[in-house]
Amino acid sequence: MSDRIEWTRHADGVVELQLARADKMNALDPAMFDALVRAGEALRDDRSVRAVVIAGRGKAFCAGLDMASFERMGQGAASDVLGASAGGTDLVARTHGLSNAAQQVAMVWREVPVPVIAAVHGVAFGGGLQVALGADIRLVAADTRLSVMEIKWGLVPDMAGMVLMRELARTDVVRELTFTGRIFSGEEAVRLGLATRVAADPLAEALQMAHEIAAKSPDAIRAGKRLLNASLAHSAAELLIAESVEQQALIGSPNQVEAVKANIERRAPQFSAPA
Repeated sequence: MSDRIEWTRHADGVVELQLARADKMNALDPAMFDALVRAGEALRDDRSVRAVVIAGRGKAFCAGLDMASFERMGQGAASDVLGASAGGTDLVARTHGLSNAAQQVAMVWREVPVPVIAAVHGVAFGGGLQVALGADIRLVAADTRLSVMEIKWGLVPDMAGMVLMRELARTDVVRELTFTGRIFSGEEAVRLGLATRVAADPLAEALQMAHEIAAKSPDAIRAGKRLLNASLAHSAAELLIAESVEQQALIGSPNQVEAVKANIERRAPQFSAPA
């Protein structure tokens, strides 16, 4: 779909996305913005997908906005920073539902109806960190360097970082990282809540997890993600009803019956495409 992202489709429905601008540490240029949004939206509508892994080629996951874009900002010409999907220079305009184009680069992974796992190594700075935060799960190398780096450039996190960080870390932690822009390690990211766990080989472990997820009932996995997304915005009463609606639809459905039979018969399940 783009020279900025390399796709690998595995037979079990796992899709591996590799940011492929290794010579620039996978920094975000207009083509990378466009490629990420297009990839996420394509996967959102693909019923064959069971799990997604996002990683970066070369030495880094993503170094954030590329220097050429900052140079254009410094000259007062930011019109082409986000690429063709941006819908102009008005960031307040909503071009992708609740989001503008920059925010959609991170938020689109919440719209993908299956688990999205980010395998993070090297660096994840600024916008690169926010892309990772959009995933459901983040596996990080212990020595990964991360930063809410926008303050260095006189900016604030604006790729959905405020929405995503508040789900994961205490407000004082988010404030400290936003105000200072300091660099922290993968190990600290786990302690702060911004990463799921440390992995010796984040990509290998992310793929292993994705294949494990792909072996589960796709209907239940998608229902689980819908509920987890809803839990962030709904009241307790609304979420309790949502649980019941999802469970009622699952009980007795073909894939749920197959999960029970496979466990009883001690064999691998043979699930059909998600309903």
